[in-house]
Amino acid sequence: NSPLKNHPEAFVQQKDATMHLPVQVGDYTDFYSSIEHATNVGKMFRDPENALLPNWRHIPVGYHGRASSIVVSGTNIHRPMGQVKTNEMETPVFQASGRLDFELEMGFIVGKTTQLGERIAVENASEHIFGLVLFNDWSARDIQKWEYVPLGPFLGKSFASSMSPWIVTLEALEPFKVQGPKQDPAVLSYLQYEGAKNYDIQLEVGMSSKSSEETIISRSNFKFMYWNMMQQLAHHTVNGCNVNVGDVMASGTISGKDESSYGSLLEISWGGKKPFELKDGSKRTFIEDNDTITLKGFAEKEGVRVGFGEVTGTILPSK
Repeated sequence: NSPLKNHPEAFVQQKDATMHLPVQVGDYTDFYSSIEHATNVGKMFRDPENALLPNWRHIPVGYHGRASSIVVSGTNIHRPMGQVKTNEMETPVFQASGRLDFELEMGFIVGKTTQLGERIAVENASEHIFGLVLFNDWSARDIQKWEYVPLGPFLGKSFASSMSPWIVTLEALEPFKVQGPKQDPAVLSYLQYEGAKNYDIQLEVGMSSKSSEETIISRSNFKFMYWNMMQQLAHHTVNGCNVNVGDVMASGTISGKDESSYGSLLEISWGGKKPFELKDGSKRTFIEDNDTITLKGFAEKEGVRVGFGEVTGTILPSK
């Protein structure tokens, strides 16, 4: 019974609307919670027989990212510059990243503030999570490789992350809860949980260029995550770290078990060794200038479908 139903001129089409970030992001934390992704990266850069570091199955590994460079879907990203050192170089050089990548992630928005010294119990964590968004944590692999030892990602990540303009609440996602993977060895008591804490959310990644229409390069699912959101938030605050309304926590790259479900070009091209084709026949290993990456997601069960829309971004040359 809307009073505007007979006045279609009052409605603005989405294509004519300007999308904004759905929250003013205060702090941003990125996790590393897909065992398939972590294993693939470990195989590429470390011992394939011991791909996971000793702590990985015991804690939801994460790092504090840069909130100021989180941008809304549709924002163009300039190729980052930084120090790069390949195995063939004796000393690093300053240049534009040549191994620019996306990361297929989901993020959750904190909806309830805590005080310094307070811990969020895993069984109460959902009360502090307002909802979920699609998230692309762009990554400059060559910059990151040179800088990340010993303190982790810095310039290789902080240049930009893209977020969808729509938040889907946990209440809306209740029908899509599923059991997560078995965690072995058993986790410590503060990380133990009961019931279904993962979510069956179907995800896909498309890549296009100036000369090629979109090619779907990955189809994955949020349900694959080894560490769930409740464990991530419980671990984040177990030392007494406080969280605020609007804080963003990203899942880390979401990869499945087979190549069609890998959540980054690092894995899809296996470190640049396996080029893949776009629809126009051009080949890629990493993102080139004027390429566009689009992440999409939805949950569907028994005729009920909840969509996340998309998060998209085009890479422009360095400034």
